[in-house]
Amino acid sequence: MPSKTARSPLPLAFTLGDAAGIGPELIVRLFAEGLPHPAVVYGDAGTLARTCQNLGLSDRLQIRTLDHPGAGTTGGIIGVLNRWQALPADLPLGRPDPRAGRGAYEYLCHAIDDAQAGYLRALVTAPLHKGAMHAGGIDFPGHTEILAERTGTADYAMMLANEELRVLLVTIHIALADVPAAINQAAETRAIQLAQLACRQSGIARPRIAVAGLNPHAGEGGVFGNEEARHIMPAIEQARAQGLDVSGPWPGDTIFMRARQGEFDIVVAQYHDQGLIPVKYLGLDEGVNVTVGLPFVRTSVDHGTAFDIAGQGLADPASLRAAMRMALRMTASD
Repeated sequence: MPSKTARSPLPLAFTLGDAAGIGPELIVRLFAEGLPHPAVVYGDAGTLARTCQNLGLSDRLQIRTLDHPGAGTTGGIIGVLNRWQALPADLPLGRPDPRAGRGAYEYLCHAIDDAQAGYLRALVTAPLHKGAMHAGGIDFPGHTEILAERTGTADYAMMLANEELRVLLVTIHIALADVPAAINQAAETRAIQLAQLACRQSGIARPRIAVAGLNPHAGEGGVFGNEEARHIMPAIEQARAQGLDVSGPWPGDTIFMRARQGEFDIVVAQYHDQGLIPVKYLGLDEGVNVTVGLPFVRTSVDHGTAFDIAGQGLADPASLRAAMRMALRMTASD
């Protein structure tokens, strides 16, 4: 994997996501603001050109088709790389379409391959729609699992972050009924180590890691469950023995507030909604999704395709802007 310093001159990559959602508008609006670093978009050039026209930005932005990411583009030019087929001009907006779903997958895979090859500084993804992707013949729960499989990454985790809170998940896209069986010492240890890595990549030299319990009151000494004693606490003790500053398990109803107040740098949450609700409650505008453990940095918006407002000129690029800034910060030169 190239060093951060070696990767810095390379372009930042955006993926279009689902073309029937708000991804194209987010990207066009962000490029219209002016980017702090050269970039390339993996997606459909026609979709982006039509989006520019619909937003009244055709006079400010030029679409340029690329065969290779190269050094990327800047200064009012959106460089677009698409190794898949072109999407139809009459693709309906605001509802799932298998062509848009398959396209989102193809754009992501091609960006992953180029990042793996060392052509990209980091990857920033716009939202895809799982139902549309499935209709297009791709059976993955979401971005995270595609990224992990295509890069051959076994140890990975999802982190959601904003300026007030960082949360990393032990389990991700599984049914709540399946969570207790997925909680074990190895999974907890892996999550704690990835939380350490995420904070170090964000410039925190000695992260303070808090681990949330699975059960109410972190099990209340075994009254409400024994996952804390059997699996979570042994992992915490193992991490401490390795020199990590980690504590818990803490009750899930108070630990996020304590972290937000500055007592901890990151919280390890046990399941999807336990960790994501606190971050999203603080607002979707600045939330960023980070896949930790990949051979390159990947960040994403903290929201979905928003089909209800697609094509209406109402999408706010704040989360994509925050994702871009975090990707640049995590790949800054030493």
